[in-house]
Amino acid sequence: MVKNGHEVIQEIPYAPSAAAAAGVEVMSIAELRHRMRRHGGAEGARDTEGSGRAQRPEFHLLLTVKQGLLWHMVDFADHAVTEGTWLWVRPGQVQRFGDLNAASGTLVLFRPDFLDPATSAAVHLDDPFGRTLWQVAGEDAPAMRHALDHLAHEYRTTQMPDGIRSAILQRLLAVLLLRLTCLTEPVGSLTATHTETFQRFRSAVERDFTQARDVGHYARSLGYAPRTLTRAALDAAGVGAKEFIDRRVILEAKRLLAHGDEPVTTLAARLGFPDTSNFVKYFAQRTHTTPAAFRTRFRPAPPTR
Repeated sequence: MVKNGHEVIQEIPYAPSAAAAAGVEVMSIAELRHRMRRHGGAEGARDTEGSGRAQRPEFHLLLTVKQGLLWHMVDFADHAVTEGTWLWVRPGQVQRFGDLNAASGTLVLFRPDFLDPATSAAVHLDDPFGRTLWQVAGEDAPAMRHALDHLAHEYRTTQMPDGIRSAILQRLLAVLLLRLTCLTEPVGSLTATHTETFQRFRSAVERDFTQARDVGHYARSLGYAPRTLTRAALDAAGVGAKEFIDRRVILEAKRLLAHGDEPVTTLAARLGFPDTSNFVKYFAQRTHTTPAAFRTRFRPAPPTR
């Protein structure tokens, strides 16, 4: 949708095909391209305008390319997805497909609640700042390909009870994601206490960042000392607790500015700022640009008639 001369972000619910298992769907890039044409702008990944539309999915999207080059924008960063590259888009992130005719590959779409809790925690499923891109090479490449092929094969095998099929697919998806994340995630780098503390802090920030930006709020609500949250955030995310909160606020502000139609005054109120000038100063200090300048930079040109 284009409104007032610029693009409005499209919220995409999880809407699998009739043949999909509950919670997960596996498709080729060619199938995605076909569905975009066929559905004429329907929900899910089936947007007829396809590559040009900015979307904000409510599900996870894992993409890998077998041949060719696919450019994919995730939260204002353009990524070149080529052979051996794996790209992970998480719920709430803003994405935009490039030319789907330029590559062949596979997509896995899955609901946030599809994996078991232990796997979800191990792969940092709900991390809004989770890694987006991996380049897999060497002995890891065929292992990842085999895991994906096995998942795709079982996904196409429909002659079994739904509960058993779903359980098989859940475990195979867990294998795929665990293999992917362990390629770069240091094993045992965090203490159990700090891991649990950060997970609780991260969840609280995701829930409250539009109302609270001070570490003290989260320390009081979670029952920790502020320095405990800071240490946990430094260990897990590489930044202090205050910086982690600010990054989440700025990320949401960028998403709304680039793909929303609300005036800055309304946007500031949505993000919990008492007045517009306070928001403008906060944004400028952390991005070295103003909200208006950022919006102008990322606003697509109006369509030509």
